[in-house]
Amino acid sequence: MAAPCVSCGAAVSYRLFLRGSVSLARRQGLWRAAAAELQTGSGSQGLRLRHTTVVTTKKNVAALRRETYTADFIKKQIEEFNIGKRHLANMMGEDPETFTQEDIDRAIAYLFPSGLFEKRARPIMKHPEQIFPKQRATQWGEDGRPFHFLFYTGKPSYYSLMHDTYGKLLEVEKHQNQLRAKGLFSEKAKSKDLIGSRWLIKEELEEMLVEKLSDQDYAKFIRLLERLLTLQCGAAEEEFVQSFRRSVTIQSKKQLIEPLQYDEQGMAFSTSEGKRKSAKAEAVVYEHGSGRIAVNGTDYLLYFPVTQDREQLMFPFHFLDRLGKHDVTCTVSGGGRSAQAGAIRLAMARALCSFVTEEEVEWMRQAGLLTTDPRVRERKKPGQEGARRKFTWKKR
Repeated sequence: MAAPCVSCGAAVSYRLFLRGSVSLARRQGLWRAAAAELQTGSGSQGLRLRHTTVVTTKKNVAALRRETYTADFIKKQIEEFNIGKRHLANMMGEDPETFTQEDIDRAIAYLFPSGLFEKRARPIMKHPEQIFPKQRATQWGEDGRPFHFLFYTGKPSYYSLMHDTYGKLLEVEKHQNQLRAKGLFSEKAKSKDLIGSRWLIKEELEEMLVEKLSDQDYAKFIRLLERLLTLQCGAAEEEFVQSFRRSVTIQSKKQLIEPLQYDEQGMAFSTSEGKRKSAKAEAVVYEHGSGRIAVNGTDYLLYFPVTQDREQLMFPFHFLDRLGKHDVTCTVSGGGRSAQAGAIRLAMARALCSFVTEEEVEWMRQAGLLTTDPRVRERKKPGQEGARRKFTWKKR
């Protein structure tokens, strides 16, 4: 009885195996068909996406963007500003034609008093050109093609400016080489006076070009201009370079220069005073001399044993290349030796301004010889060991 059962079980298991293999083959066929269909669909989709990308790039999406502030918008804002300024002038009883921005600010502060600490939250009335940022002109046409050949550099205005500047540099060098070949070139080039002006800072150059610049780009442009200045440029090149400089007020013109005085022998001298910490000094510098310096009736080598203090006294004469050309008599009181040396140096530098040119006075100001040193000893703080030092912390 056991053998028929075994054969019956084997037959059932064989039928189940055949049925499973057939169903598995059917499923594999369905999977292959689905995979082939998916592959065909993805290929067509990829081709479709690739084609769409090409069309988008050719169309130049940037050309479709609208400007934030159009010319008509700015024009309308200016008209409203002029109307508001006229009404404000009438309210204050003043002439609208001579109503300036300072008058507008004063009227706004009077009519709308505000105690807000944040100035940007206070009411203001400014010209639209001061409020709305400067806009770049349209860079492309209706067909989406850019006007400038440097458009795709990202900084067309900057690179165009660098191209023009380098072109001027090459023209000047070519002209100098031609003169040198004919023997007409003079190596004695007159130095260009740049005192009283400065280069445009990076923010001002960015506002001029309406582009964002890196520090490296700004430094490259300034170096190129300085290289152009070292050559013997013509009037056109100098005017081009000066367009990137701004005049500044020379502080040396505000410096009070003591008038020259004369003693009984007719020797010219100048007197000035100086301070450093609690020391006060008065110096009398004579026009001619052998370099003798007396401090409170004593030679400065004996009065100041420290070499650093002696160098402080001699620095104004060394800076102007006038060592051994003047005699100096000083009186000083208060403070220590270091403070007294600083006070005497300031007094002598101010007195020397009477014997030098305005250009040398400006050099002295830039070197810090005419400026009072404001540094003083910092006071001790309560609860501390010194001005900055704290007591040693102990846990127990």
